[in-house]
Amino acid sequence: MTCVVGDDCLKAIDFFCGAGGMTFGLRQAGIDVVAGIDNDANCRETYERNNPGSEFIEVDIRALSELALSRRLGIEKCEDSLLFACCTPCQYWTKINTNKNGTLQGRDLLREFMRFMSWFKPGYLLVENVPGLFTSGKENVLQTLFDFLTKESYAFDNRIVSAKHFGVPQKRTRFVLAATRISRSIQLPEENPARIPHVRDFIGTHNGFPSVEDGHKDYTDFIHTTASLSDKNRRRIGLTPKDGGTRSSWKNVPELQIEAYRGRDNIFRDVYGRMFWDKPAPTITTRFNSLSNGRFGHPEEPRAISLREGATLQTFPKTYVFRGSSEASIARQIGNAVPPRLAQRLGECVVRSWSDAVLSGKSTSC
Repeated sequence: MTCVVGDDCLKAIDFFCGAGGMTFGLRQAGIDVVAGIDNDANCRETYERNNPGSEFIEVDIRALSELALSRRLGIEKCEDSLLFACCTPCQYWTKINTNKNGTLQGRDLLREFMRFMSWFKPGYLLVENVPGLFTSGKENVLQTLFDFLTKESYAFDNRIVSAKHFGVPQKRTRFVLAATRISRSIQLPEENPARIPHVRDFIGTHNGFPSVEDGHKDYTDFIHTTASLSDKNRRRIGLTPKDGGTRSSWKNVPELQIEAYRGRDNIFRDVYGRMFWDKPAPTITTRFNSLSNGRFGHPEEPRAISLREGATLQTFPKTYVFRGSSEASIARQIGNAVPPRLAQRLGECVVRSWSDAVLSGKSTSC
């Protein structure tokens, strides 16, 4: 790891780190990620194996005290070179129709994170989450964060961005925020719509992904593993046109049509669909390896995309090793992750701000 300016090295704590997408991206930007914090034991081996030197702290943040974290990591209050990254579980603010009662705890995790922000007052902050965090009026928790940052004299920039404009081959929109208390301003990286990456740029036999069938098991670290399909789903994907086909191609086959969609072809049109070669993929979710959970059919082969294909569309390098108790666990790790390429770009904006502050001799009181 290379420090940004001389011995004045930016260091970070990655809250709700999961499999390490944010950590890996920040490290690529030249930031020393001291630790990641998460309560999912399934993520530990994945995180530590791919991010050597970054400690995985397995704990529920609600049970962690500020003083305990300070003593464990040797971090202090008011460190200008300290960055807190926060990517709280997003289910409470997502548009997907889920049981909100099961995710109410996730709503409060941003408040728990703010407890650490208030105590440590780090030099920098990064937040990444679904757009609903920004647009939802639920409890005004985001406004509470804005008010806190203003009160503590943090400058910040925030907006909803499209990941495809940062080199991520997905139609993935996210709310992002960067904040600093050691400069008068900070700017999020500019989006570049001139070169939008496509599925073809990342997967396919031409990119080192052998053609496989559904139910293929790859026990190597490449995990080009695919979910098994039922006989009915094999018929469905076989009738779905390649390169962007939809379930409308078999809507008039009585034994294949899905009762919930009968006569309602305009709803959830992506379900059972194939990806387009020359468009970005849909958002890679925690169930991207399932044909019935979105437009996750391979553009050409009669199957859903593999675990490794999903990770690659998330911009994890092919050498990133995933470990988990099951295929479903690995899929969750991949789908929940911040795309490393997006995380790197966010980290680079912090690096630029920090470099300017160090070179100008900026000092702050806290």
